[in-house]
Amino acid sequence: MRIITGKARGLHLNVPKNYDVRPTADRVKESLFSIIGSKVVGAAVLDLFAGSGNLGLESWSRGARFVQFVDNSRMSLQLTDSNIRKCRAEADCKVLKHDAEAAVDLLYKQGQRFDLIFVDPPYNKGWVQKILAKLEKNQLLAENGWLVAEHSAHDDIADAVPESYEIFRNRQYGETVLSFIKRIL
Repeated sequence: MRIITGKARGLHLNVPKNYDVRPTADRVKESLFSIIGSKVVGAAVLDLFAGSGNLGLESWSRGARFVQFVDNSRMSLQLTDSNIRKCRAEADCKVLKHDAEAAVDLLYKQGQRFDLIFVDPPYNKGWVQKILAKLEKNQLLAENGWLVAEHSAHDDIADAVPESYEIFRNRQYGETVLSFIKRIL
């Protein structure tokens, strides 16, 4: 697993030694960032279910101004922390050990808003739907912001998208689906 482009281009990230964390494959990540394009430049990014920090650090490398990582696993956050240090991105990154739903509440109460939110939870456990429900109440996504959900092809999230949001693009890569969701005002 590596940073594809930007200021940390080619840097190999530390990866988990077990299968509790499922990092986004390089080809899926490359496609995701090709779709996002320059939207990441100057963005505030939230990487929920951070795992190894792969998506957030790719965003930072491509010009995001700030990345907030959230995970509930101490092991995942240690991995994320080590990758942040490896990238020398400490000044632009924060790590929060918290349940994803509770983190949405906390970050909203703190007044934070994000231009990009990555939701890459364990597959087929209803997490994307839970986060979408939380975001309906706690508007963490900035105006014109995008949420990118990575989920299983068997996990239909269309019915869980709140009325103030819309899926504007889906891409499937084998078992993995990327759903691009934006706020509609």
